[in-house]
Amino acid sequence: MEIALFRPEIPPNTGNIGRLCVNAGASLSIIGQPSFDLSEKAARRAGLDYWQHLDLHRYEDWNDFLNHKKGKRIFLISKFGKTVYASVRFEKDDILVFGRETSGLPEEIMKSNHVADTLMIPMPVESRSINLSNAVAIVLFESMRQIYSWSENPLP
Repeated sequence: MEIALFRPEIPPNTGNIGRLCVNAGASLSIIGQPSFDLSEKAARRAGLDYWQHLDLHRYEDWNDFLNHKKGKRIFLISKFGKTVYASVRFEKDDILVFGRETSGLPEEIMKSNHVADTLMIPMPVESRSINLSNAVAIVLFESMRQIYSWSENPLP
């Protein structure tokens, strides 16, 4: 699996997601310029000593990302999605794209023809959002539950 973050804004969220990806055997892609320094030195300073184990990829923008992901299923995760994430049958090479903490995904991405579906995590109508790193954990581990056997060793 691959997690992609569009221009993340909050370093602790990205750090938590990076740790989650390392522990889940997933790669992490950053699309566009994040609002903070992602260098290994900055990661070490923030206490992210596992950062060197992260399969991290950087893409200049959405088009650059799409050019590298031809033939893969891309799912957007948004509170505006119409399909509940758990109703999808995930595959090993799927990509889960999450938006910015304060503004989500821009309209150009939400209307992209290259997206398999836009998924949502059900929550009460009066709820504004779920923390980004928690949302990634929810959807990533559901995809892993579907793909891998959880008996003795869940990861390949």
